[in-house]
Amino acid sequence: MGDRYANFANSGLGRGVVKRLGLPDPPRLRRYQPGDPLTDGPVLLGAAPGGRLADPLGKLLSAVGVEVAETVGDGDRYGALVFDATGITDSTGLRALYDFFHPAARSGRGSGRVVVLGTPPEAAASPREATAQRALEGLTRSIGKEFGRGITSQLVYVEPGGESAVESTVRFLLSGRSAYVSGQVIRVGSGVTPTPADWDRPLEGKTALVTGAARGIGAAIARVLARDGAEVIALDVPGAGDALATVANDVRGRALQLDLTAADAPARLADRLVGLDIIVHNAGITRDKTIARMDESRWDSVIDVNLSSQERINDLLLERGLLNAGGRIVGVASIAGIAGNRGQTNYATSKAGVIGLVQSMAPVLAKKGITINAVAPGFIETAMTAKMPLFLREGGRRMNSMSQGGLPVDVAETISWFASPGSATITGNVVRVCGQSLLGA
Repeated sequence: MGDRYANFANSGLGRGVVKRLGLPDPPRLRRYQPGDPLTDGPVLLGAAPGGRLADPLGKLLSAVGVEVAETVGDGDRYGALVFDATGITDSTGLRALYDFFHPAARSGRGSGRVVVLGTPPEAAASPREATAQRALEGLTRSIGKEFGRGITSQLVYVEPGGESAVESTVRFLLSGRSAYVSGQVIRVGSGVTPTPADWDRPLEGKTALVTGAARGIGAAIARVLARDGAEVIALDVPGAGDALATVANDVRGRALQLDLTAADAPARLADRLVGLDIIVHNAGITRDKTIARMDESRWDSVIDVNLSSQERINDLLLERGLLNAGGRIVGVASIAGIAGNRGQTNYATSKAGVIGLVQSMAPVLAKKGITINAVAPGFIETAMTAKMPLFLREGGRRMNSMSQGGLPVDVAETISWFASPGSATITGNVVRVCGQSLLGA
């Protein structure tokens, strides 16, 4: 299941061969380990005139022990480049982006971070401001493809009134937790968010249900949520009972064997739950065929497991009041639901439906103080992708800005950020965990 090419490319001999032949050059990514500092070096912080986020960001970074610089020093190397673009109110103001990033473009450390913060175009005070703020997406996505060396680039739109709600997102994006997230647009709403007592264990005292938890991405989600303090209920089908028990024991949680497609599954599940804080809808299947060759059972089973079961479970949990105030719902979609995929019309339809579920339910659940978001993984190194034909597998690994596949933990880290109490104003987001894949938007 390992990436032999990436291991070779990062060896002494391999580095020379890759450079001489111009081959894909997958960098070693900085992934989070407990006790790691927030950034791997100082942060260069800039702002357009009139920006509303630079001051609180500077105070936040200083408070967590990060060195902050405001001008580029000769030979300095930065762990992150952060720019407050909220002061840009028309297209001429976009020059401030060039003035900041041009001299700093080669000063980022490997696996560094670029974060630009703006105002949601729909919240702008004028059409000109909305135009300029929308332009930020082109900048951040291009930087993600230009800077290389494992450097990620994100755009965070912060609603007016959300200035104090950015800490959870800033911590996630600057840390090693976001190693395989790049080229994304994240929206932070207005309001005040709770501050975890311990940012290393932000889910302390929370109870989380993870479906499809017996192996792969689901097992990684269970382990990361438990690491971050949650009590985990790991759910999977009875046929995966042994693997499920292993995961539940590893995280000191509970195992729950249940077929989510059974007619009585939502009721049986609800009967076993008391006071849930987080539900992660990870259970999913593939039954691949082109639609011309697909029998109806392949279509029906994929839609039922990947999408309809989520709707049924959400409805019953909400109806019975089993999801606590401040609850979190996180769905696992896929870039196939964004870009489509040959031979996966059923799967892509179900995953696009997960995205639709997030977007349609976000305003409804906001009235109850509940958030709903989704991750959309790209090529992730799992037992399933290891069985793909060689050329398809290598294409999936290399066709992104990181030139490598992601790991299950990358998906899990993103879900834990969504689940954090500090993410209370983040809802309706779909974040791709794909290394900025070249497929889709």
